[in-house]
Amino acid sequence: MDIAYISALSALAGSVVGGLTAGFTTWLSHRAQARAGQLAHDKSQREDLFKDFIVAASKVYGDAIVNNEPQIQELVALYAMLSRMRVLSFPRTIACAEKIMRATIDTYFAPNRTIRDLHEMLKNGAAIDPLKDFSEAAREELRVRM
Repeated sequence: MDIAYISALSALAGSVVGGLTAGFTTWLSHRAQARAGQLAHDKSQREDLFKDFIVAASKVYGDAIVNNEPQIQELVALYAMLSRMRVLSFPRTIACAEKIMRATIDTYFAPNRTIRDLHEMLKNGAAIDPLKDFSEAAREELRVRM
């Protein structure tokens, strides 16, 4: 075998190995960037869902404190958000959201409260924040899933 062929084959093999290495590295880099983008999108989606649930649940719970007639559309919207959470969230977060739903519906069947009643409840240290556990669970979930 001629020495020129060995040199040519060595150069060709080196080029192939170098090209494959560069291509593989580029593919891995692109894959990592795509994964990071997907994680950021998922986190943003959960943040928006949690925010919307907190706002809507606060509104419905506030209505339940002063009324005995539930706003069915608003309750259905909360259940829809809860169903979306079942797809995206940790079981603890879902359990806390379900607890809020039960507390809200139970509040519609309780006697209406006045601002004086709320003031007394706050003074006595009675819990009137049904969203506290949910907020903590949601914060923990967002922190863990970075």
